[in-house]
Amino acid sequence: MKTLDLDISGMTCAACVGRVERGLRKVEGVQEAHVNLATERASVTYDPALTNAAALVQKVVDTGYDAPTAELSFPVAGMTCAACVGRVERALNKTDGVLDASVNLATERASVRYLPASVSPAELKSAVVNAGYDVPEEQTQAASRLELERARKAEELAGLRRSLTFSAVFSVPLLLLSMVPMLYPLLHHWLLGTLGERAMNVLMLLLAAPVQFGPGLRFYRTGWAALRHRSPDMNTLVMLGTSAAFFYSLAVTLWPQLFPAGSRHVYFEASAVVITLILLGKYFEALAKGRSSEAMRTLLQLQPQSARVQRGTEVVEVPVDGVRVGDTVLVRSGERLPVDGEVLSGESYVDESMLTGESVPVHKAAGAKVTGGTVNGTGSLTFRATGVGADTALARIIRLVEDAQASRPPIQGLADRVVAQFVPLVLAIALVTFLAWLYVGGPSALSNALIHTVAVLIIACPCAMGLATPVSIMVGSGRAAQLGVLFRSGAALEGLGEAQTVALDKTGTVTRGVMEVTDVVVDGRWVMGDGELLRLAAIAEGPSEHPLARAIERAATLSPSPLAGEGLAQPGVRGRVTNEPAPSPTLPQPSSFQALPGYGLRAEVDGRRVEIGAARFMAQLGLPLGELGAKADELAARARTPVFAAVDGQLAGLLGVADPIREGSAEAIRTLTAQGLDVAMVTGDARATAEAVAREAGVNRVLAEVLPEGKAQAVAELQQCGQRVAFVGDGINDAPALAGADVGVAIGTGTDVAVETADVILLGGDLRSVPNAVALSRAVIRNIKLNLFWAFAYNVLLIPVAAGVLAPWGLGLSPVLAAAAMGLSSVFVMSNALRLRGFTPPLSVKG
Repeated sequence: MKTLDLDISGMTCAACVGRVERGLRKVEGVQEAHVNLATERASVTYDPALTNAAALVQKVVDTGYDAPTAELSFPVAGMTCAACVGRVERALNKTDGVLDASVNLATERASVRYLPASVSPAELKSAVVNAGYDVPEEQTQAASRLELERARKAEELAGLRRSLTFSAVFSVPLLLLSMVPMLYPLLHHWLLGTLGERAMNVLMLLLAAPVQFGPGLRFYRTGWAALRHRSPDMNTLVMLGTSAAFFYSLAVTLWPQLFPAGSRHVYFEASAVVITLILLGKYFEALAKGRSSEAMRTLLQLQPQSARVQRGTEVVEVPVDGVRVGDTVLVRSGERLPVDGEVLSGESYVDESMLTGESVPVHKAAGAKVTGGTVNGTGSLTFRATGVGADTALARIIRLVEDAQASRPPIQGLADRVVAQFVPLVLAIALVTFLAWLYVGGPSALSNALIHTVAVLIIACPCAMGLATPVSIMVGSGRAAQLGVLFRSGAALEGLGEAQTVALDKTGTVTRGVMEVTDVVVDGRWVMGDGELLRLAAIAEGPSEHPLARAIERAATLSPSPLAGEGLAQPGVRGRVTNEPAPSPTLPQPSSFQALPGYGLRAEVDGRRVEIGAARFMAQLGLPLGELGAKADELAARARTPVFAAVDGQLAGLLGVADPIREGSAEAIRTLTAQGLDVAMVTGDARATAEAVAREAGVNRVLAEVLPEGKAQAVAELQQCGQRVAFVGDGINDAPALAGADVGVAIGTGTDVAVETADVILLGGDLRSVPNAVALSRAVIRNIKLNLFWAFAYNVLLIPVAAGVLAPWGLGLSPVLAAAAMGLSSVFVMSNALRLRGFTPPLSVKG
C-alpha cells in the first residue's frame, strides 16, 4: 500500500470534505482517504497494483473539485538510445506523485507533471540519478514547493477578489435601489411615478443577472455536481436559495398576472447581495487560512535555495536540489546550513532554536552533526553532506507537522457524523418551512414562504462546522513545531491534553544519562588543592574500564568554558563538573596499575601511590574515614556514589559521582503537578537510589527496580488504575513503554528524533517541553470545543429564526442578514483558531 497527498481546491464546507472522501474511497484499490478542509489536502492510502495517482486526480475532478498539479522540465545527461529514454521514464513514473513523464532523447530533457503535495523537484531529479543518469545544474531553479503553494493561494485570493469586486459593483446599487425607498416612502412613490413598477423590476433584474450568472456560477458548478452525486453541500444550499429568489423575482417581473396581488414582490437584491456577502466571507476566510499556515511556511523557509559546494578544486554555488550525499559543503558566518552533515573542519556556534526550541547556540567542531535549516554563527564550517532532499531532518519534521495537520482528532468524530446528515436535514426543514408558510402566510403567503425558505437555506451553510476542528489543529501543530514539539497526529494532540498520569523514565530523561563528578571534598589534612586530587585520581583510573573512571577522567580534563561553567581541573574549585567533551590533551598513563575487584584500584602516579575505592577498601588499608565518612553518607542519601582517594597511605579526599538531574527537570515536574497531573518515575535503579533522585526532582511516586522489558508492564499497571497515561522516554530503549502508553512522548535531539515512533516528539532534550506540550494540547482542545460549540449553537439558534418561528413576535431573519451571519460564523471560527498563534508556553526552554 502507498499513501499519496493531493492538494484539492474548490471545497467550501464539511459536506464537500465528505463528498471528496466518499468519491476517493470508491476508486478500486483505495483503502482509506482523509480530507482536511483547513489545509485543502487529501491523504489517500491505496494499492498501486489497482490504481494510480492519475486515477485519483481524475476522481477528484469528476466529483466536482480540482486537484492542482505542477510541471517540471529539466536536463538529463548520459542517455544514448531509446532504451535509456524508457529507463528514465519508468524511474520517473514509478515515483509517488508523478502523473505522467516523458523524455526527449534529442533535446535530452525530461518533462514531468506531478502532484506538488506528494513529490518535490529534488526527488524527481534524484529518481533520474538513481536510475544511472545525471541531471546537470541549470541557472534557472525549479519552483520550490513553497513558491508553488504561494502561487496557488495568491491565484485563489486574486480570483475571489475579482469576483467580490465585480459582484459588489452591481449589488450595492441594487441594494440601494430596493432598500432606500422603503426607508423614505416619498422617494419610493417618486420612483414608481417616474419609472413605474415594471421598469423598476426590469432595472433590478439587469443589476442582479450579472451577479447571479457571473460570480454566482461557481455555486452552480459545484452545487449541481454535489446534488447530482446525492451529496448536497454548502454550494447546493446557496445555489437553491439564490436561484429560488432570482427566478421567482424573474417570473414576477415577466408574468406578474400569474401571482396574487400580495405576492408580486421581487427579491433580486436578496440573490445578488447574498452571493456578494458569501464571497466576502470566503475572501476573509482565505486570508485567515493564509495566516493559519504561517508556521508551516516558516519551516519551509528555513531551507536555503542554494549551497556552496566543493567540486574538484573549485567552490561553486549550486541549487540546494543539486547537493548530493558525500559533497563537501562550505558555510560562512551568518549563513543558514543547506543540508544535514558532519563537520570536517572549522569551529562555530550554530543556532538551532527554530528546530529544537533551545535558545543557546550549540558548539560545533570537527565530527559534530549539523542540521539543515539551522543558522551558523560567527565561524566558518566545512562539512560533508549526509542527508539531502527528503532525507534531511528538516524535511522529516515538515512531513510530521503536515501529517498531524492532515489527521483528525477523535473530537472531530461528532462533527463528522452531524455534518453527514446536516445538509439533507436542512433541505427537509426548508421544504417544511415553505409548505408551512404557504398554509399560514395569508395574502402574501407565497412571498413569505420564499423569503423564509431562502433564509433557512443560506443560514444553514455548514462552513463553520467543517473548519472548527482542522483549522485549530493546523494552527496548534504549527505553533507546537515552533516550540520544538512535534505531534504525529491529531489524536496525539488531543490525547496528551487528556492524560491524567505522566510516567517519566529516569535515565536520560529526568537525569542526564551520563555519570559525572558532582562533588569533590578534600580532607582537611590534604595539603594540595582539590584540582590536584582530581588529576591524580583521573590518571590512576586511566586503564580502568569502569563507568566511574570515565566520569573522573572527563572532570579532570574539562577546561573552563563560557557555556559549560568552570571546570574542577583548577586548584581550589569545588562543585559540579559538567559532562562536556574534553578539549585538553589526553592524560598520561600511570606507571603501574592494579585492579582490586570489589574494592577499587591501586596505581603509581608521578612517583606517588594512589589508592581509590569504596569505604571498605579504606578500612582494609586501615585509614579512618573521620568527617569524610559522614560526608559520604550524605552523598549516598542524594543518590551520589562516594569514591574515596588515598595518596601515599594518607586519606586525601572524596569524590561524588552520579547521573545528575537534568537542568529544568525539577521545574518541569513541579509544573506538571500544578497542571493537575500525577507524576511517576520509572527506573531500574535500586529503590533507595531511585527515591533519592525522586526527592531531588520532586517526584512523589516511584516505580523502582523495573527491568527495561518491564517498563511496558509498569505503564499497564498505571492504566489499570483507570488513568490515561503519557510515558516520557528517550524514544529508543523505551519503545515498548512508549507504544503501550495512551500517549508516548520521546525526548531527544532534533537530528535523530524524526525517525522515532512516539506519538509526540520533543526536539530538544529539555524536560520543560513536556508541560509546554501539555499546555498547548489543552489550549488546542479548548479552542476546538469553543469552535464546535459556536458552529452548532449558531445553526441551532438561527435556523428556527430564519424559518419564521418568531415571526408572530416581530422577529425574523432576511436572506441578506442570513448571508452576513453565515459569513461571520466562519470568520469567527478562523479568528478564534488564529489566537493559538500567540500561545505562550508556561516554561522557558533553555539550551
